[in-house]
Amino acid sequence: MSGRVYRLHSTLELPLEDVQEYFEGDPDLPPEIADVTLTRRNNTLILKAVSEDENLSKYTPTAQLKASVTETRVYEEEPPRAGGPWQEEEEEIPSELVEFACFKGDRETVLQNTALQYPMFLVLRDIARMAEKGTLTAIVEEDDELKATRIVEGEDRPASVEVVENPSQSQAEKNGVNWRDNQFIS
Repeated sequence: MSGRVYRLHSTLELPLEDVQEYFEGDPDLPPEIADVTLTRRNNTLILKAVSEDENLSKYTPTAQLKASVTETRVYEEEPPRAGGPWQEEEEEIPSELVEFACFKGDRETVLQNTALQYPMFLVLRDIARMAEKGTLTAIVEEDDELKATRIVEGEDRPASVEVVENPSQSQAEKNGVNWRDNQFIS
């Protein structure tokens, strides 16, 4: 299978524990990827592709997914809103700190390096289907055909690729101001 990633934007957030369990559970990886190694450096999680092809030089950087790791307090029930009725005794709502892997940004931020980039995108797409929060949008070339991907909160959504002759001109006509012909500017 051949492919290439042209555009990618991600706002995915999912518990770090879910990501780790996914890779410990021996997931179905694309045939070009033998394994994915997880490395944590401070507040950064790096998922690096290990090539199945032994002819790929050990000095060639393979594709990697990069996520920031943040701690978020998760409550078992909705916390009370500030400014509500005053209560004499405040009951503490049970909560815990959960680490989240946040795959946020564009292609170069989330999906780095070109060797095995498309197979690693397929791994990211599988991760997006597990995420309860965030979106993944992408335009990829798969077997000489452009395909759009859109996953919102773990569910595949319809997506399409639209090719326009001159996108900047049509967008300016719809939304922009023609500064050259503006009667208020002298």
